[in-house]
Amino acid sequence: MIHRSRAPLRLGLAGGGTDVSPYSDLFGGSILNATINMYAYASIKPNQDNKIRIIAHDRNEQYEFSPTEFLDINGQLDLSKGVYNRIVKQFNTGPLSIDISTYVDAPPGSGLGSSSTLVVALVGAFMEYLKLPLGEYDIAHLAYAIEREDLKFEGGKQDQYAATFGGVNFMEFYRDDKVIVNPLRIKDKWLYELENNLVLYFTETSRLSSSIIKAQSDNVKSHNEKSIDAMHSLKEQAQRMKEALLCGNLNHIGEILNYGWQFKKQMAEGISNSQIDRIYDAAIQAGATGGKVSGAGGGGFMFFYAPEDRKHKLIKTLEGFGGRVMRYQFTPNGLVTWTI
Repeated sequence: MIHRSRAPLRLGLAGGGTDVSPYSDLFGGSILNATINMYAYASIKPNQDNKIRIIAHDRNEQYEFSPTEFLDINGQLDLSKGVYNRIVKQFNTGPLSIDISTYVDAPPGSGLGSSSTLVVALVGAFMEYLKLPLGEYDIAHLAYAIEREDLKFEGGKQDQYAATFGGVNFMEFYRDDKVIVNPLRIKDKWLYELENNLVLYFTETSRLSSSIIKAQSDNVKSHNEKSIDAMHSLKEQAQRMKEALLCGNLNHIGEILNYGWQFKKQMAEGISNSQIDRIYDAAIQAGATGGKVSGAGGGGFMFFYAPEDRKHKLIKTLEGFGGRVMRYQFTPNGLVTWTI
């Protein structure tokens, strides 16, 4: 039997960065995000040859080990190893003879939460295989603990919860790992219009988000007022975005995105660069009313809001920078698991 899972990637529409400690612990964070039909996939297949195999099809990497209760974390498919190690330890399964295979629709460093989403998918596959009694909050928190505590990867909390719950959510983050996920009931026609007007663009670059996130955290620890005030403004942006979507005030979306982008650049060095600035300025000249870099910044995906059928001119402009405009749809579903 094969035990499978799928978890969606996300667009962080507003509030990005306020889910990162210590800001969220000190002030509380707010984020609005939406999942899209790009996914991380994981499969677990028990084998009879007393081996652990980890295969990442999108990276063309494969490693094989003798069964053990701990796989060495050495830079080779550490996300899969980290999930295996935590599951075996926390649920006392003993060594497992299994093939673990993964695939992600977006590359690492894309800004769509691909790493955290893959961890959620892996947790889901193990949950399906071992029949673990985990709820949505349990899954998201476990994925967060594996990535941030066990593997010591820098980052926030939103990606794990977005991938697990799915849909459009307003999320709140507080001290002691308290997270509240508020699903938003947005009218279909407004969600369709948002999807129609929001153009997703891959710059064909990736970045190491951990360095940007560490700089952001360090700015809070050192009481950098400019950075902290910028995060306050991003938290306000998430509230404004929520109200605009719920009330159908889509003509304000671009303005709200632009407002957030101006403050996001003040959180830490490296969030923007000269190429990103050129792309952003050209997009505004082509008719976009606002946009941002997805995720921590520095590269990966960008998206722009272009109302009144301006997106066709925008797409031609963006393609002139050598990247790709990606088709997508919002998806209401989070993590799903099944066995065949």
